[in-house]
Amino acid sequence: MTTVLVERDGHVVTVTLNRPDKLNALNEELLHELGRAVLELSRDPSVRCAILTGAGEKAFAAGADIAAMSEMSTTRAKQFAEMGHAIGHAMETAHFPVIAAVNGFALGGGCELALACDFIYASNKAKLGQPEVNLGVIPGFGGTQRLARRVGEARARELCMTGDMVNAEEALRIGLVNAVVPHAELLPRVREVANKMAAKGPLAIAAAKRVILRGADVPLPTANELEATAFAALFGTADQREGMRAFVEKRGAKFEGR
Repeated sequence: MTTVLVERDGHVVTVTLNRPDKLNALNEELLHELGRAVLELSRDPSVRCAILTGAGEKAFAAGADIAAMSEMSTTRAKQFAEMGHAIGHAMETAHFPVIAAVNGFALGGGCELALACDFIYASNKAKLGQPEVNLGVIPGFGGTQRLARRVGEARARELCMTGDMVNAEEALRIGLVNAVVPHAELLPRVREVANKMAAKGPLAIAAAKRVILRGADVPLPTANELEATAFAALFGTADQREGMRAFVEKRGAKFEGR
C-alpha cells in the first residue's frame, strides 16, 4: 500500500498520510515517501498551495511507529530524527503555503509535522500533544523548537514535560492551531482557504513566506531590510504589473507566477 497519497486539483495539492489502520503512525517508509513527495512538489512551480492531512476518521498522525523505534540505536535514532527534520525544513521552505488539516490525533511526530506547516486547521475532534516523555524520550522532529515559537516557551515546556494532550479548543486558545472546524467540514474549509491563497500572486505568497521565516530569528532592523528588499524585487515581476493594473481596472487579477 502506498503510505502517502498525492491528489492534485488545479494549483492545490492534497497530501494524505495513508496508514489508517495504524492511525497514520510515521514509519520509515511513510517518511521516505512524504519527503520525496514534498521535494517533487517543491520543484513544481504550478503548485500554489498544499494540504497535509491523514487518512481515516481518527488520526492526522498518532506519532512515530513506537514498535519500530523501540529497537533503535543512538545512531539510528539520530538518522530517524534527521529524516523528520529534513521533511519539516522542506515544508517550511517550499515556495507554497502548506496547511495542516488535523482530522484527529496529532501526537508526537504527527504534531511536529503539523507544526512545520504554515497553518494548522483542526477538526473539533482533534487532540494534539508531545507525549514523548511518557516513553523516556523527547520530541525529535523539531517539536521542542517549533512549539515554543508558536505557543511560547512556558507553554511549550508544560506540554513537552507533562506529555499532556490538548483538545482542539484548548489548542486554539493557546495559539497552537489557527481555527477549529466541525469535523465533517474540515477538508472543505481547508480547501476553501487553499484555493483563496492559490488565486493570489504566487511570487508574492512565496516572498511573504520566505521573509516571515527568515526574519523570525534575526534582529528587527535586519528583518525589516529583508522585507524591503523582497517588496522591491516584486516590482520587477509581471505579477505585480498585472495585480496593480487589475486593481485600477476594477477586475480580478490573473497571476501567472512570473
